[in-house]
Amino acid sequence: MLQRIRASVQTKAWQKSLAEAVRQPRELLAQLALSDDPISLLTDHQPDFPLRVPQSYIRRMAVGEPNDPLLRQVLSTAAERAHVEGFGTSPVGDDAATLQSGLLQKYQGRVLVLATAACPIHCRYCFRRHFPYGDHNGQHRDWHPVLNAIAADTTLSEVILSGGDPLSLADEYLAELVEGLGKIAHLKRLRIHSRFPVVLPERIDRSLLGWIGKTRLNTTVVIHCNHGNEINGEVRDGLAQLKSRNVTLLNQTVLLKGVNDSAETLTELSEILFEAGVLPYYLHLLDRVSGAAHFDTSEQSALLLMESLRRRLPGYLVPRLVKEIAGEPYKRPLT
Repeated sequence: MLQRIRASVQTKAWQKSLAEAVRQPRELLAQLALSDDPISLLTDHQPDFPLRVPQSYIRRMAVGEPNDPLLRQVLSTAAERAHVEGFGTSPVGDDAATLQSGLLQKYQGRVLVLATAACPIHCRYCFRRHFPYGDHNGQHRDWHPVLNAIAADTTLSEVILSGGDPLSLADEYLAELVEGLGKIAHLKRLRIHSRFPVVLPERIDRSLLGWIGKTRLNTTVVIHCNHGNEINGEVRDGLAQLKSRNVTLLNQTVLLKGVNDSAETLTELSEILFEAGVLPYYLHLLDRVSGAAHFDTSEQSALLLMESLRRRLPGYLVPRLVKEIAGEPYKRPLT
């Protein structure tokens, strides 16, 4: 039975697109008519965190532009090899927050399910790029241990699906999990954190809309968009489909040097998101993960950017600037 399910899933358009994702830096540069010389390309294979980017995302990049903000988010470079003090492999305390395989809790009333290690795209600043997913794998084969743990803790009101990217899983697995969560009486909310609606909007298909529209849980999808150029017509269509199922849409942005660290860029992003039906939620300071130090901006620079955003935008379009600190009971607001 499981083999038949997997066979049917393989025929889906989004699965085919994932299989065709570019995995070699030089192939990516060739498609964009770029030489590797001006970018200090890191061409050797990185088995722990290789390049991965779908063609639909590449089509939104500017040909011949080495500093394209979308390209900079995904292209592995020599800068990742630099050892920088204060940057480590577990920057937000995931290890200490682990309750059991596939289940983390950092904050009161919420629990996070690590549904999968897979992502549709490998963002070079990912705070879980060194995460030991091998210690958490297998949970999507059998959701019972996770569901039993959540059911046993009546202080929980919200479940967050994360990963990796939870939408990397087949809808059959996700529907089973969400149905099980809906049967737990003390749960009120379901939150799904995903890059798919931006990176590969064809993932928002009839099958996904079916299970996400059936749950009794108040559902929020938090997308991850860092630059206005990531939003095109296909993305808007997918987001509209989610909204048609009464899903609340929020966005999280990571502040990245050379990508979006200007008031003009962040203002435009908020405007574009709102036009697409998404409310700006968080602007994160970079989580200090090894390999991403070249994206870092200072806290003072971030505060100056926020001051400019408040002057340019109505309050409901200004994201909250936050910093995640391992062990703290909530994300720290910076004002």
